[in-house]
Amino acid sequence: MNCEVCQLKELVVEPFEIREVLRCILHTIVFHRALGLVRPKDVDSELFEITYVQCGDAELEKKIEEKIDHFIGWVDKHPNRKSQVCLSFYEVKSKQPTWFSNKTERLHWEEWYVNLHVVNRKGNGKFRQNKAAVDHGENSVEERSSRRAVLETSLRDVLFQIIKFVNERKDHIPQVSNSEVISFPYEITIPSSSDSSFGWHTDMFKRMLQTGHPNMLS
Repeated sequence: MNCEVCQLKELVVEPFEIREVLRCILHTIVFHRALGLVRPKDVDSELFEITYVQCGDAELEKKIEEKIDHFIGWVDKHPNRKSQVCLSFYEVKSKQPTWFSNKTERLHWEEWYVNLHVVNRKGNGKFRQNKAAVDHGENSVEERSSRRAVLETSLRDVLFQIIKFVNERKDHIPQVSNSEVISFPYEITIPSSSDSSFGWHTDMFKRMLQTGHPNMLS
């Protein structure tokens, strides 16, 4: 099975912006690949003038929030690093049975790589995650507003990149065989506490061996 891979445009973010950026991106991807009976829910971003759509599934929202929490915890221990969050969809197939086992395997058919460059700007202090956040340690309010506008524009570009991908790449999607909100199993992968850049790319290579050579779209 070929696995379609989408490398999303890299975003430069500060730690307090990570949660909202990942919420926008991950929920947008999952909504467009849910394929089941969803209850669309419009959500206004807490940081940006952006509205995105969630599936209206409490379990899904909980899982995404947990993964975001884990990623933020990783960032706290690895500041000022480039990193990735991978959202992948897969099928579960039975392997050829042997005398000793009857195992299943995951066949990934689509992978999304969210690329973030997290920067800690000097003197930032702590921020509240809302549109009226108080600015600390920045040379000027105008400078922060300008930087936020650039990030918001880049985030919109990523959301449009997602929509373009899902509209153009459909032939690889397996046949839907259930009526669940999320029709296929999925996983959200973040770097582990011991991951280095080499370790992360090694994990990607292992997955390529499992799913076959991926088709790339950036």
